[in-house]
This record gives sequence, C-alpha cells and structure tokens, in this order.
Amino acid sequence: MKAIVCTAWGPPEVLRVADVDRPSPRKGEVCIRIVATSVTASDCIARRLAAPFRYRLLAHLLLGMRAPRRPIFGMVLAGEIESVGRNVSSFKPGDQVFGLSQWKRGCYAEYVCWPASGMLATRPANLSYDEAASLPYGGLLALHLLRRAAIHKGEHVLVYGASGAIGTAAVQLAKHFGARVTGVCSTRNLALVASLGADGVVDYTREDFTKGAQRYHVILDAVGKRKSATAMHHAGLALAPDGRALSIDDKFVRLRAQDLLLLKRLAESEALRPVIDRTFTLDDIVAAHRFVEEGHKRGNVIVTVGPLDRGRVAAS
Repeated sequence: MKAIVCTAWGPPEVLRVADVDRPSPRKGEVCIRIVATSVTASDCIARRLAAPFRYRLLAHLLLGMRAPRRPIFGMVLAGEIESVGRNVSSFKPGDQVFGLSQWKRGCYAEYVCWPASGMLATRPANLSYDEAASLPYGGLLALHLLRRAAIHKGEHVLVYGASGAIGTAAVQLAKHFGARVTGVCSTRNLALVASLGADGVVDYTREDFTKGAQRYHVILDAVGKRKSATAMHHAGLALAPDGRALSIDDKFVRLRAQDLLLLKRLAESEALRPVIDRTFTLDDIVAAHRFVEEGHKRGNVIVTVGPLDRGRVAAS
C-alpha cells in the first residue's frame, strides 16, 4: 500500500512516499481503509521531535535516535472498515467511521489497524469524509480545554486563536454550553469567527485584548505557548474576579472516547460545523506540512487518501 514515511527528524522534506506492507487486524482491532486524514499542528511537532531541551534525549531514546521507530504519522482519519479481527463486535466491514489515535497513529497511509475500543465511531450522517476528518483533532482538544476551564452557562469566554482547528471548535462548543464568546483572530478571519457564533471578535493585529475594558470569566489559549506566549503574558489583566486563564499546553492532554460521540451528535444537529481551509493529496504531504507550519491556517487542513466518493454521506 502507499504510505508516507518519516525518514528522519526534521523539516517537511523528510517525509517520503513509500510502498509498505498492508497491515492485518489483530485480536480486538479493525483495519480501516482511509479516505481522508488531516495534517495537525501535533503532526508537525512530532515530525520535528520538538521536545523541550531537557527532555530531548529521553524523547530520542523512546521514539528513535535519528528517525522515528514508527515512521508513519497521522493521528486523524475518516474511512471505511475493511476487515475486523477476532473478538470485534462493535464494527463490521463496510462501516463508515472517523476517529483519532494519540498513540497508534499511522493515518498517512491507505490502510491502518486500530483498536476497535479506541476513539473511533461511525461518522456523522450529514458529513462527507473530508468534513468528518476535520472534527476529531480540534473538537476533542477543545472539549479537553473547556472541561478544564469548567465553564458555566452565562460566563464570558475569550478564545485566543479562534480561527484555528482548536479555536473554531472551542468557539462553537462554548456557545453550545451557554457561554458568551469573544474570539481573537487576525483581520482576515474576523468574518469566519463571527459566522461560527462568536458574540464578539477582536483583531489582534489592531487591538490588545488585555488593554481593553472588557473582563472575562475564562480566557482560553487555543494555539499553544509557542505562538501565544507574548499575547497571553498579561492575560490576567483581562480576567474578572475569580476568572481563570488556561492554555492547551498547560497540562498533558487526556482525550475521552465518549467525547467523539458528543462531537458526532453535535455535528449531526448542526451545532458544530467543521471548518476546512484547504485540501491536499497524499502525494502533496510535504506541501501540506509546510502550509500548516506557516501558522495561518483556518480550521483544518485535509489530506485525501482513498478513492471513495468524498461527498457521500453516511448511510442512514
């Protein structure tokens, strides 16, 4: 099968198209024919092995010295169950699915085998494969961040980085949970963030939200400290009494399988809309990684893999 392998730690050019053995499902696993995947910020960080200096040696020892021991990246997929291993009753061949794996990964390929009990579900009935592949990464991370923030109905939430994969999901999910939401983004993304339901938008190229009169119960950094450190340094000045400011980088991310089902329900009810910036083919994975690393994508970057009809919605 065709796959993208990472030949070394480094820039996007270390990614190469290769012909590798097609996997077979073991006990408790399903083999998925991948139709669409996504290039995430986490994929780019993993490709560079961008660990803090004090952890870098340990990271190399665990993951590979010169190149990754598991060379096929990609943590998000939408596709179709090709076959199932022993003791799998939750899925059957032909099921249309979407999901995310923090550890198995392997989605930059035509097929992958994942545990049937992992973060995998039948895809939303109203979404195409490409749209379904845009939900898990930003949606699950946004839910993780909102859960840590423990937002309450009626609170005013500011989302810094409201136009990215996590930010676009966080704006919509916070609104769904009853919050008043302000999104911070660049000039070209103001209309997008407003269209997602934000009550207000702040153009960070023209205004510093920490110097305004508005106070927020919750401030969420949806882009991570590598990009937000300067802007979020004085975030406390914009907090209401007993307010809290959190970053997606603050703690280890623990994702929950049941949250994927919540994302599915919200997408099917149209309370959560997937946002796709642009789409690449698997052969153009280097260009896709370059684009994501520029740091200006809106929502998600999708990579098409399989030949199944991308516009076809799940069977009812």
